[in-house]
Amino acid sequence: MALLLALPFSVTGAFMALMITGQSINIYSMIGLILLMGIVKKNSIMLVEFTNLMREKGMGAREALIEACPVRLRPILMTSIATVAGAIPAALAIGPGAESRIPMALAVIGGVLISTCLTLFVVPSVYSLLDRFNETR
Repeated sequence: MALLLALPFSVTGAFMALMITGQSINIYSMIGLILLMGIVKKNSIMLVEFTNLMREKGMGAREALIEACPVRLRPILMTSIATVAGAIPAALAIGPGAESRIPMALAVIGGVLISTCLTLFVVPSVYSLLDRFNETR
């Protein structure tokens, strides 16, 4: 459940980027959303999977999150920065016929920026809340 919580943030960021730049929602922006979903989901999986690994070693949820979040911060930021950097040339419309790829690149850039910032806070928080819910049963 905590893994899926990052996806709405990515879609919100993508639509905000398209709206701010005045681009339309078309087939290219939808392809960008699919790419975005995969990247955001991977970032959440990296964080939750390492937290679960720490839990298997006997740590509580809070201690595991405190251990896992700083360790997984670097790979998550590296992936996000590389994705944004890779989308910048398409967003700048360099080359013939590149205008059609602008919405895709903007959707990816906006979604990755927003979701990375919020994922680093929301996913651990929800993981902790869901763990408390599971303990009460």
